[in-house]
Amino acid sequence: MLLQQLITGISVGGIFALLATGYSLIYSLLDFSNWSHGEFAMVGAYVAIVFSNLLGLPFLVAAAAGVAGGAAISFLCERTTYRRIRSNGAPNMFLMIAAMGLSNVLQQAANLIFSGQYRSYAFRLPVTTIQIGNSYIGVLDIISLCITAVVLVLLIYIINKTKFGLNVRAIASNSYAARVLGVRVDRTIAMVFLLAGSLAGVAGVLYGMKYNVFPTMGNVGLKAFIASVIGGLGSVPGAIVGAVLLGIIETLVSAYISSSLRDFFSFALLIVLLLVKPSGLFGVDVQDKA
Repeated sequence: MLLQQLITGISVGGIFALLATGYSLIYSLLDFSNWSHGEFAMVGAYVAIVFSNLLGLPFLVAAAAGVAGGAAISFLCERTTYRRIRSNGAPNMFLMIAAMGLSNVLQQAANLIFSGQYRSYAFRLPVTTIQIGNSYIGVLDIISLCITAVVLVLLIYIINKTKFGLNVRAIASNSYAARVLGVRVDRTIAMVFLLAGSLAGVAGVLYGMKYNVFPTMGNVGLKAFIASVIGGLGSVPGAIVGAVLLGIIETLVSAYISSSLRDFFSFALLIVLLLVKPSGLFGVDVQDKA
């Protein structure tokens, strides 16, 4: 039973991690919390629904379209809104306010277009389980966990081993110095939004497979934000660890205490951490940022 809950918790934490790493990447460059990030996952999930249910395309095509949808809406928001605000020299708080507005706009647009109904993918999902000892592990959880692991390993490789990743780390360290050294800062930021949106798209598709697709599903982004704070804002490894930890805690609380107390424990953990270690498990000293 415990093994089953741990696997489920890691699977849920993996979905949190896909979103939390996006939060951390954007925060590391722009020093603001992109509150619309969860809605990018929702958009990706709905794009997959359109390709799967309306167009009747295979799962892999629909999933790829969902990932592309998350990347596209993220890139579009950066180019049309966030970049303009930055160009005007506005405080970072304005970026966060704009993100809140975008979150509400995207959520209401999905509610209007899809009538606020819960939807599931047309393709057949594996609902079988695998018995390990006295535990029954869902095949869907294993698939989700494997996909998440591959994506996160690829992300870490990109950040640590590629020229693009070097540029990202340079801007995160000192954007002015990076620009002087020839790094195309605005272009790199746009590419980071594309990358973060792609991760959100993967999270949205996996979340839709595990549960359903609905306009307010982007609220899972709040849990991902908590995970990124636990790990340390701006730290990709920290976001992953924080997300897995949060996923396990929520699953164990739901299984052994009460599902109604799941959010209570999540937010209580956040408050305690902010009191004890505001920088998070892997973060640096926190400054006054949005």
